[in-house]
Amino acid sequence: MEERLTIEMDDFTEEKLDNLCKNAVELINYSRSVVLKEVNLIQLMTYFTLGKWIVEVQQDGESRAQYGKKVLITLSETLNREFGKGFSVATLTNIRKFYLTYQDRISEPVVTEFAIEKSQPLVTKLKSKPPFHLSWSHYLILMRIENMEERNFYERQAWKEGWGKRELGRQYGSSLYERLLIGKDKDKILETSQKGQIIEKPGDIVKDPYVLEFLGLDERTDFSESELESRLIDHLQEFLLELGTGFAFVARQKRFSFEEDHFRVDLVFYNRLLQCFVLFDLKTEKLKHQDLGQMQMYVNYYDRYEKQDFENPTIGVLMCPDKNDAMVELTLPENSNIYASKYQLYLPDKKLLRDKLKEWMEEAEGEF
Repeated sequence: MEERLTIEMDDFTEEKLDNLCKNAVELINYSRSVVLKEVNLIQLMTYFTLGKWIVEVQQDGESRAQYGKKVLITLSETLNREFGKGFSVATLTNIRKFYLTYQDRISEPVVTEFAIEKSQPLVTKLKSKPPFHLSWSHYLILMRIENMEERNFYERQAWKEGWGKRELGRQYGSSLYERLLIGKDKDKILETSQKGQIIEKPGDIVKDPYVLEFLGLDERTDFSESELESRLIDHLQEFLLELGTGFAFVARQKRFSFEEDHFRVDLVFYNRLLQCFVLFDLKTEKLKHQDLGQMQMYVNYYDRYEKQDFENPTIGVLMCPDKNDAMVELTLPENSNIYASKYQLYLPDKKLLRDKLKEWMEEAEGEF
């Protein structure tokens, strides 16, 4: 028996066996992802429809506040009795809010086909252009955002970037929307709100400020540049999320030499969308003009000795706790690929950022 098995195994080449394993893994992963997407879509369609029915029944009540509460309590008791836990008044309140937030996304005929006719082919049709791309947990976060343009931005960005619930919550908490829009022209603001973060030129990948609350250094002011660098590497996944779209880590303390002089770049990344290296130099004190000159040398080295012909010019980013914008502008040549950005070790005050964005937009409108 053992001899026969050995002979049968000899008929398979190593390559065929590897392909079998690879294809099996891909097939199972694909099947699971399809099932998860379909289950998620059906759940959201169900919640949307329930929310619609709740609103319609509540609107028929004479004393809407008291009647509306009774509707939720009665429905909650009925559903929990039928299906067990999972349909508390709080959950039904969120389901109602889900419909009110996204009521224009699904037409009445589609709701009828799904909920009344219970058409099976409908699910297949919806998968080609689903009304919702994220999970219920994502929408629980998104529904807290009152501004529709801001809410749509986070929904599109979470879908594009594959953010989980935790990542979405963190990006909203760090005011990504406001940070990306401050300094943009009016057309860019509208486009970003509608399409999410757009990467077309070097400045599009740079944030100011960077928010590094995940490092756990917010209570301290005595850390060194090497400690800041080590903490960023230890929290590389969170840092990549903060950097944004298309970044891949390449190296830390990348060394290069000119004759007997040796230099090191703190952190080297590559951005696949812009197809270029992005160099980061970390500072723990206010930025000086010498720091800008040093980064210019780093960028020149990468452009001359590391960059391939098909790649775009290298970008340099100096991350510092404080800077003088006028000094930076005076020191750097026009159209420079070098940027100076502040970092902060705590989550920003959303109200202050929103006020700043509103003030900036009012100033921008006054220029037209």
